[in-house]
Amino acid sequence: MDKRTLHLWLANPNDVLAEGVAEECDRLLTEDERARLQAFRFERLRHEYLTTRALVRTALSHYHPISPEAWRFTLNAYGKPTADADCAMQFNLSNCPELVVCLISHGAEVGVDAEPWARAKEIAEVAHTVFSPLELEQLETLSGPEKGDRGVSLWTLKEAYIKARGMGVSLPLKKISFVFGGAEGIHLELDPCLNDESERWQFCQLDHAGHRIAMMVERTAGPELEVLEMRPLLAESTKLSDGVVRWYPYC
Repeated sequence: MDKRTLHLWLANPNDVLAEGVAEECDRLLTEDERARLQAFRFERLRHEYLTTRALVRTALSHYHPISPEAWRFTLNAYGKPTADADCAMQFNLSNCPELVVCLISHGAEVGVDAEPWARAKEIAEVAHTVFSPLELEQLETLSGPEKGDRGVSLWTLKEAYIKARGMGVSLPLKKISFVFGGAEGIHLELDPCLNDESERWQFCQLDHAGHRIAMMVERTAGPELEVLEMRPLLAESTKLSDGVVRWYPYC
């Protein structure tokens, strides 16, 4: 696996409705994963969880000689999983009702978030609780679809960052600012309380099937992105042509 290339895998939870697919995915799970699957009250959440587990197991096996059902994972104190196998691969996951994504790197920490455009209004309603003062100031200069677009961008970028850090919502979201404009296009500003340097990270966004996807990776000499889709679920992956993105800071 090329150290410079990130691999973004895509799947659709609705595919588990096809005959025999859910059963085939279930065979890949551990007993603990099956117990968690059954604990979900709503069928939609079970579909998302089953797709997520099947996708990450199948994707990792694409790069390392371990069968999908043999992967085992350890969670850190904040719930971020890492593979137990000595394979140097890092990964992160995000799931929505109609899209599950898995971002994989060789060695570099990564974070990914996907949100449907339909959540733009919901995000706008809670913007004051999660966006920094600088982000809110810029957001208020926008209106209509442009404002909704910015809100979804900010939400996914912030989620990707806190997931890359492996600390989730324990990090104060209002201390993280993605600033739009200027020669850089977008740049990251971090409060000193976060014990991190913005120069450590590069990030990008792309749109797919009515969703915005944000990706964060530890800085390299210009990362490349390969996008693969696994549809129908557990079928051979298809390489998509939309992997050309602009990384920020630009290099």
